[in-house]
Amino acid sequence: MSQGGGNIPVLVLKEGTGRSTGREALKNNIMAAKIVAESVKTTLGPCGMDKMLVTGMGDVAITNDGATIMKELDVQHPAAKMLVEVAKAQDNEVGDGTTTAVILSGELLSKAEALLDKNIHPTLIIEGYKKASEKAQEILNNIALPVAFDNEKTLKEVAITSISSKSINVAEDHFAKIIVDSVKQVSEKIGEKYVADIDLIKIVKKHGKSLEETELIKGMVLDKEIASSGMPKLVDDAKIALLNAKLEIEKTEFDAKINIESPDQMQMFLDEEERMLKEMVTSVTKSGANVIFCEKGIDDMALHFLGKAGVLAVKSVSSSDMEKLSRATGGKIVANVKDLHPDVLGKAKRVEEVKIGDDKLLYIRDCQNPKAVTIVIRGASNNVIDEAERSLHDGLCVVRNVIEDGKIVAGGGAPEAELSKGLRAYAVQVGGREQLAIEAFAEAVEEIPLTLAENAGLDPIDIMVALRSQHEKPDGKYFGIDVSTGKIVNMCEKMIIEPLRVKQQVIKSATEATNMILKIDDLISVKGGDKMPPMPQGGMGGMGGMGGMGGMGGMPY
Repeated sequence: MSQGGGNIPVLVLKEGTGRSTGREALKNNIMAAKIVAESVKTTLGPCGMDKMLVTGMGDVAITNDGATIMKELDVQHPAAKMLVEVAKAQDNEVGDGTTTAVILSGELLSKAEALLDKNIHPTLIIEGYKKASEKAQEILNNIALPVAFDNEKTLKEVAITSISSKSINVAEDHFAKIIVDSVKQVSEKIGEKYVADIDLIKIVKKHGKSLEETELIKGMVLDKEIASSGMPKLVDDAKIALLNAKLEIEKTEFDAKINIESPDQMQMFLDEEERMLKEMVTSVTKSGANVIFCEKGIDDMALHFLGKAGVLAVKSVSSSDMEKLSRATGGKIVANVKDLHPDVLGKAKRVEEVKIGDDKLLYIRDCQNPKAVTIVIRGASNNVIDEAERSLHDGLCVVRNVIEDGKIVAGGGAPEAELSKGLRAYAVQVGGREQLAIEAFAEAVEEIPLTLAENAGLDPIDIMVALRSQHEKPDGKYFGIDVSTGKIVNMCEKMIIEPLRVKQQVIKSATEATNMILKIDDLISVKGGDKMPPMPQGGMGGMGGMGGMGGMGGMPY
């Protein structure tokens, strides 16, 4: 609203619209984003703590996975939602480093706030951050180390580094081996590079037993039962038919009337139906198939004949499972029973029905060279299994990244310390006010090793002094924090390593989100003044949308 001529108020926006502008809007946004970053800070690293998230329905999730925490938070503030998007983008792109990306975004905004207080314009800060981000990518490429596809030891260490901060670290060796074997199994060489589609790794969760009894099946596991009790429960040396057609008499698409005037005609009609079904089953057995997976339905009579022929059949298999079965067994999916012949059949050493608790699962084991595999996760409770699945996803993603890129960097805060050193030197070359923004970026990056030290109960200032002095030495670029001893050691020698792609994406995601928030100078809430996102008061006090995140109260998002 503004005052027109003669002090008459002029309404431009709808009555009740809330608005904050300029520095007030920017500070409001920065504060909200910083509080979200604070909420995940304590989960970083091998000594990170877990969060208990309670949904409105009373469901409980216990996790330290940044992406899951951000997803479960019912964040209301629009700027804070941007950090949730950062976590999502990081998770979708590289599968790991979500917590790091959110912490770095919060710290970049915090440093930007200090520069804004010195009357440095947001545009200059954004420009400085962009230059720092580009330089950071260059530095990361220079400190990256190559890894060969067949270097299983290194790939396993990459997986262990990723899952060491998760709840499955009690069985980290077992899980690391499963992760590396499964990703290598589904990898394919295209030109000079390898491509690994981790969607071809199916994960089945069944509670019972322990995490150590999680297993990798070189084939498929279906949450299905055999279609008829008269069929064999186990088939060795399986020849598998994959059928995308009904094994039943098709109904006509138009209305038809059949006049049956005598019992003989009725019998002839039923006999003809039986003959047609027998013919279908004969087509299956003639092809040599002793196992059939059907995407559609199978008639009861056809099931009877298949059972008599000793064929194991499964009906109503989902199209995604059919595709994976094709990749695993080497069989082709056919759309007509008559197209079945030995060349289109898949092969597996054994197909068997296994009872786990009250459920029955169908295992297709030991396929020759499967390009789709299954990991069956076991654990004491559903919470344990859910967290194991999240951790497994991160592990699969990091190994995929290393196989596809062939490059790793040291872990334990080593690349961040090297970035900070490189960016400080670069800031001096750039000069001007942008130099201050690049130096702020260098300081923000150091928040990662600082947080690692804090979460491990170490003195962050002592650690940072020791880390900086080590990185000033010519051979110091791979030195990071060993949280178990509190010493600064060579991370590559300790085999604490991470994919280059994760670090690169962290820098990209955090910079883009920060710059977007810094560009906003007007916050207009068209829902009405009472719906305006409030300015967070008193730091971390009161975190309303955070369910059961112990002791964090009700932050006004």
